[in-house]
Amino acid sequence: MKKLPVGQSDFKQVIESGFYFVDKSLLIREILDHPAQVLLLPRPRRFGKTLNLSMLRYFFEKSEGATDHLFRDLAIWQAGERYVKEQGQYPVIFLTFKDVKEKTWPDALEKLKSVIQEEYSRHKYLKAEGKLTPEEGAYFDRILSLQANQTVLAESLKRLSALLSRYYQQQVILLIDEYDTPIQAGYLSGYYEDVIGFMRNLLSGGLKDNPCLKKGVLTGVMRVAKESIFSGLNNLAVYTLLRPAFSDKFGFTEAEVEQVAQDLQLTDRLEEVRRWYNGYRFGDTVVYNPWSLVNYFTDSEGELIAYWVNTTDNAVVEQLLTRGGQELRAELEALIQGEGIEKPIEENIVFPEIERRDDLLWSFLLFGGYLTFSGRRRDPHDPTTIWLHLVIPNVEVRGIFIRLVRNWFQERMPGEALQEMLDAFRTGDVATFETLIRELVKRIFSHHHFGNESEKVYQAFIIGLLTWLGGTHEIKSNRESGYGRYDVMVIPKDPSQPGYVIEFKKIDEEQFESPGAAIDKAFQQLEEKDYVQELRERGVQEIKQLAIVFRGKRVWMEERSE
Repeated sequence: MKKLPVGQSDFKQVIESGFYFVDKSLLIREILDHPAQVLLLPRPRRFGKTLNLSMLRYFFEKSEGATDHLFRDLAIWQAGERYVKEQGQYPVIFLTFKDVKEKTWPDALEKLKSVIQEEYSRHKYLKAEGKLTPEEGAYFDRILSLQANQTVLAESLKRLSALLSRYYQQQVILLIDEYDTPIQAGYLSGYYEDVIGFMRNLLSGGLKDNPCLKKGVLTGVMRVAKESIFSGLNNLAVYTLLRPAFSDKFGFTEAEVEQVAQDLQLTDRLEEVRRWYNGYRFGDTVVYNPWSLVNYFTDSEGELIAYWVNTTDNAVVEQLLTRGGQELRAELEALIQGEGIEKPIEENIVFPEIERRDDLLWSFLLFGGYLTFSGRRRDPHDPTTIWLHLVIPNVEVRGIFIRLVRNWFQERMPGEALQEMLDAFRTGDVATFETLIRELVKRIFSHHHFGNESEKVYQAFIIGLLTWLGGTHEIKSNRESGYGRYDVMVIPKDPSQPGYVIEFKKIDEEQFESPGAAIDKAFQQLEEKDYVQELRERGVQEIKQLAIVFRGKRVWMEERSE
């Protein structure tokens, strides 16, 4: 039985070592058929971009040894002679910037020098065979010795493509993996302007008006806005995960996963795999996270853990999410509870604008793989704006958002107080729970948090607290039960434990409503709507109804059993 290629990103090694390979070779056909000279294909990290570009390199590259044996058993070899004859016909430049994550610009520049030097070293036969002029040889030596300054280095793609094209009498294929990793590192570490300027010059030299270029393919996570880095690049076509083109070439489709499970005799694990690692939508295709899937199927014990989340840099996500206010936390709680939120999405990202525009957060989360979409529409007043119905794709990613909410609470209250509050709720000690909630509200909220949406603020706040009960209880909100939609329901996984339906009410100050009257109104709604029906159907033996009413920062609670 073939082994899955955990952590393997070199296509030749995967094939020749006999690893299991999910055939994505028709990506080659799609690229050759596309009229654009340069393609940018952004996808989340760990979705097979590096392995795919490595496959492109071995398919196109003219080398001393034959490489056609790598493809003879793949779909591209059956796609027709016009594709087969392209194999091994071009010089290739292949760069990956996936490890350029330095904390300072001088260190990042040195790392970029090393990446470019490694590719020049791969082609040092150009110098060894005496095919370079003295000036070209001197330039080559500066790159190889890591002595090139920033200006010289920015010309390296353009100059290497010219040398290779002249040597082979053939245009060059240029492959750049994770082009935006240095840019994101620059944003996080304060050297964004330095790195964006360098990358603009480097990529423009290799891709813009380059007569030696046959085809360019770039991958990354984000589409960095054209005016920031791809200025004047008129031969560029971009296919983000919103577009149908290339949608099944990154990540594993349902059919591919079923085949892998069947081949590995692991079909009994498919249901859990779907819940944990499926759910991403690229164009019209739903895909699995390949990194998590490969690791899970390789684990002999089949442990369901967060493989992808633990290998990605969540610094930007945490920075963006933790700076948000109560509205953002309410939206996060809605996402955690399995609800969707509708947001306008921009396919172009200018990193500095993220600090000034909170709405860009959702675009960043979508393209980074932290959210996916289940529906879309165009704004009727502005057809250039796309609104997406955003959801968390699966259990693995949901864990990120739960941890962020928990961290927010832990930073604002002692651990023992939090545990006491949860124990009080779990055991039905509403008086203690009410006292602790009042103290917490006074400590963390100010009056400006409570506007017209104060009920949503309190609801999100309580749901956030209850995420700690996720191991023993199911927390649901705004779902239908009985004759209406309840605010929050807490369903114990052990039906012998208490279950709750919670109703929130804002005290009507204009009508001089008292807390007691508001509580009576909440219980009247709970009774009339019969929200407890779902708890009865689940076999919960002890059902409690909890009314939470509030006026600004003051909170009152009362509990009644069914």
